Amino acid sequence: MHTPVTIIGAGLGGLTLARVLHVHGIPATVYEAEPSPQARMQGGMLDIHDYNGQLALKAAGLMDEFHAIVLEGRQAMRVLDRDGTLLFEQADDGTGGRPEAMRGDLRRILLDSLPAGTVRWGHKVSGTRSLGDGRHQVTFADGGTVDAGLLVGADGAWSRVRPLLSDAIPEYVGTSVVETYLFDADTRHPATAHAVGGGSMMAPSPGREIFAHRESGDTLHAYVGLSRPRDWFDGIDFADAAAATARIAAEFDGWAPELTALITDGDTAPILRTLYALPAEHRWDRVPGVTLLGDAAHLMAPNGEGANLAMLDGAELGQALAEHPDDIEAALTAYEQDMFRRSAEVAAAEDGERYRIDSEHNTAQDLIRMFTEHGQ
Repeated sequence: MHTPVTIIGAGLGGLTLARVLHVHGIPATVYEAEPSPQARMQGGMLDIHDYNGQLALKAAGLMDEFHAIVLEGRQAMRVLDRDGTLLFEQADDGTGGRPEAMRGDLRRILLDSLPAGTVRWGHKVSGTRSLGDGRHQVTFADGGTVDAGLLVGADGAWSRVRPLLSDAIPEYVGTSVVETYLFDADTRHPATAHAVGGGSMMAPSPGREIFAHRESGDTLHAYVGLSRPRDWFDGIDFADAAAATARIAAEFDGWAPELTALITDGDTAPILRTLYALPAEHRWDRVPGVTLLGDAAHLMAPNGEGANLAMLDGAELGQALAEHPDDIEAALTAYEQDMFRRSAEVAAAEDGERYRIDSEHNTAQDLIRMFTEHGQ
């Protein structure tokens, strides 16, 4: 007898869990704060890895749908020096294990695979509490409540479910990212489009870097990273797009104009993304009837693994529940042991990485050395 599963958060991890549960005939309801699937942009491109994200999609029975949304050629990669010199280029020959797709398209195929009514939109969680005997109550901003026999927090960095399990609070990692978009880049920004190429482009430097993706069509999506204290960014008025753009661009004075155009020529206002992380060894003692997945469980600074890990968490939790239909606690214990190990390994690799943005080794030459040593 399967206990219905209550999932908080309709991100990729929560939806993958709901889909895998559906495949195994286990009822689930997802509560999401956003009012509708179209409420906001769902972020940029994601590289979905053959060793985690794709395994999740296979468990969900969605590989054909995934292949249909892959953006061909986007695994190509370039490394440029700050003066615009191309130092390294890797073509996309179609054999790489990290095909790229738009996050919004990935979310759509997951939503389309679920029975109507699975996701309850417009349900922002304001709090959670234990009812005893492995049951928990979720309270929503409108005052409504739901009692859960099995509660899963898939609700991201500032999870409202996490306090049931852990006192951990995400901390600022010392770096923030400013996002910009250039539309119709091939015709309106040809020099920058050429610099980015057909896939991704990285221009690293100690304490700062510019990373850009070619997304659907000829849209360029840039992530401008700066290693600065929180109060430095707090001193910038991002409501004043022109002033904020000028302040960020000043940090790249002397860089090639085709690179700085990703900041100065943006077709949207710059968006600040302040980066936080949970402790690398974040874990908790088993609490009956509740668990976490994705960023709610193991928030890290962006490293290319976050969405992939969240989806694999969802798939493996769903499979564990299917394998232990009469013992929820056995399923949650098995899932958490594997999830803790997997996320700790990724976090440890990040902590030991010489090429973090705040490192003196965050240079084009060192990045290329890493790629060649790892056979990328």
